[in-house]
Amino acid sequence: MNKSAWRRGFILMLTIAFALLPFIWGGMYVWGKHTWIRDNLARIEPRHARLMGLESQAADVSETLQRAQALRAQYVYPATQDDAQTGNLAQQRVRSIFEAAGLQVISSQALPSKESKGFDRIPLSVRVEGEMLALQSALAVLSGQQPAIFLDDINIQLVGALNQANNRVAPKLAAQFNFSVLRERS
Repeated sequence: MNKSAWRRGFILMLTIAFALLPFIWGGMYVWGKHTWIRDNLARIEPRHARLMGLESQAADVSETLQRAQALRAQYVYPATQDDAQTGNLAQQRVRSIFEAAGLQVISSQALPSKESKGFDRIPLSVRVEGEMLALQSALAVLSGQQPAIFLDDINIQLVGALNQANNRVAPKLAAQFNFSVLRERS
């Protein structure tokens, strides 16, 4: 083969290589995008399946959410009232329960609220005097209140001396209660 034929063959090969270069680069680009999309789809597929499962369970999730909100209303005052109104309302409920049970309410106070785990915890302090049976019945009624009234602390003392008490008369008790109620934070 002479030099000119070799040169022509080389130039032809070089021209074909330059002509194919955009196609080779385009093919590598498409292959890279294909690999990237395949990897992303493999990563997203479990999330998509979970979302599709949740979407198919939307009615059940909505029903469960409504039941949870109804249960929450049994324990927590709504955020529509401010903490002073909520404290006064709970204080009046506690006072009326103790008075209906036959106890004498000596003092009651709604204290400033404190933030506690996403709720406003409103402390109530109540001091009462009366008989043991009245105290027991008041506590029984308090346990069934909705929204719930939580008993934080109790201190019960006997009024007067036990040895001076008449056996026919029930001894009088003095009790100091520290309650709290929860209110949703706004």
